[in-house]
Formats: sequence, structure tokens, C-alpha cells
Amino acid sequence: QVELVESGGGLVQDGGSLTLSCVASGFTFSEYSMKWYRQAPGKEREFVAGIGSRGSGHSIFYADSVKGRFTISRDNAKNTVYLHMNSLRPEGTAISYCNRNVYYGQRTQVTVSS
Repeated sequence: QVELVESGGGLVQDGGSLTLSCVASGFTFSEYSMKWYRQAPGKEREFVAGIGSRGSGHSIFYADSVKGRFTISRDNAKNTVYLHMNSLRPEGTAISYCNRNVYYGQRTQVTVSS
């Protein structure tokens, strides 16, 4: 079965950086696009970044709110997708999820203090 396990969340100060990781199993990782979503307190879950499959040339796309600050990447040999987050802001405090189609990971918490 599909399993997505996130790690790397934590507490960081305003302007700081964090890198999230998501290890996938149960499917041929390189053949699927992978995405990151987040959900801030009291808000709907929103798309953050995505990276395409090997067949798509690993095309990358970002939400406007994170362009220039976040970088998504993947290592197909390790079945892992990463989200490197720079210049974090307090409004970036959220639960972050790794995603493949209808599957979401168990989440990791990102907290940005002001």
C-alpha cells in the first residue's frame, strides 16, 4: 500500500529555514508527481509546491505565495521528495503534508515564531 512519511518539521524563528522530507513506499516513486500541501490554523489546506514524474522531466511548480523562497526537489533513488523552505514567516505556521494523488502523509508541523 502507498505510504508517505514526512519529517523535518519543527520550530524556527521568523526568517529562518527548514527542510521537509517525505519518504514514499508502496509504488514506483519515479513514475508519479509529488506535491506538498499545508494547512494553517483555521484555514483550508492549500497547495505549496509540486514536482513532476520522470516522464514529465520533473517539471516544477509553486504557489505564488512561496515562489522564490521554497524549493522542491526529489531523489528517485531514495524515494524521497524534499521541500526546502527559506525566509519563513509567522503566517507560514502550518501542518505540512506530502501528497501523491489521493494519498497524504501523516503530516509534520512547521511553526514560525515572530
